[in-house]
Amino acid sequence: MSKPVKDLMTSEIRTQYEGIDSVCVIDISGLDAINTNLMRGELKKQNIRMQVVKNSVARRALSGSVLEPLAKSLAGPCALVYGEPAITDIAKELAKWAKMHKTIALKTGIMEGDPDLLEVKDLSLMKGKTELVGEIGMLVSSPGSNLASQLGSSAGKIAGCLKAMIEKNEAA
Repeated sequence: MSKPVKDLMTSEIRTQYEGIDSVCVIDISGLDAINTNLMRGELKKQNIRMQVVKNSVARRALSGSVLEPLAKSLAGPCALVYGEPAITDIAKELAKWAKMHKTIALKTGIMEGDPDLLEVKDLSLMKGKTELVGEIGMLVSSPGSNLASQLGSSAGKIAGCLKAMIEKNEAA
């Protein structure tokens, strides 16, 4: 490949990944063309993109960006996977595909520009944004609901006592 072509590809990849801070690296070289296209189609429905890259060009394109630590993972055939959902949701989808097709190798990922790379499998086991928001909501409302139930049960006991006293006074 000529130098001008590599430079053009480098600038294209650099522009494409500008502003992206979460990406997974996988190896789909063992997947046949039909399953690769099926996978791309299913991922696209979820606003997830998968791009097979030339490692040396990707290393040059990602240098100086928050995705630069991914260069360590770019060995052998690689595809970069990114998209709209949270990186944990992307990793869960990739893990599902890897389970269906044993030839897919899950490598590493970078989450929100953190320089520490994580295994895609570990990312897939993390809770997603919606799960965390749900847990936070439950934790925030839990003390209030406990207090309300305590007050409700005490009020019920007092009401029962008052009713018994009224009935006793009326009977007397």
